[in-house]
Amino acid sequence: MIRFVLDTSALIPSISKKSRFRPIYDAILDGKVKLVISNDIVSEYFEKLEEKSNFIVAEHVVDSLISSRHVEFQAIHFFWHLIENDPDDNKFVDCYIAAGADYLVSNDRHFRVLKPDDFPPVRVISVEEFLKIIEAL
Repeated sequence: MIRFVLDTSALIPSISKKSRFRPIYDAILDGKVKLVISNDIVSEYFEKLEEKSNFIVAEHVVDSLISSRHVEFQAIHFFWHLIENDPDDNKFVDCYIAAGADYLVSNDRHFRVLKPDDFPPVRVISVEEFLKIIEAL
């Protein structure tokens, strides 16, 4: 099973039922893939969703994720500080590394400094690339 970390900027466009990226959110809830999150990631999901919509939507989405058996919580014990231009993005990298996830999914340009052949290796793919993977399942 594919295990991945989803940046907030990749989660938000996958929520709307009218979005072409909705299959990503559905794949999580249906158990086709396993989303890996940390407490810091959940907090950011809630904060950004509430900003973009409202408290009720943010609460519903976050509750659907944290109550899903297809979402895995990962404790973070080491902080790599690999992204200097936007240190807040490091929570996703740290979760990816700690979990040994298959992908970090993001369209955020700050993640472009990460390379799969660096140490530690981080495989960042775009939302579009991940959608193709989901559709092939």
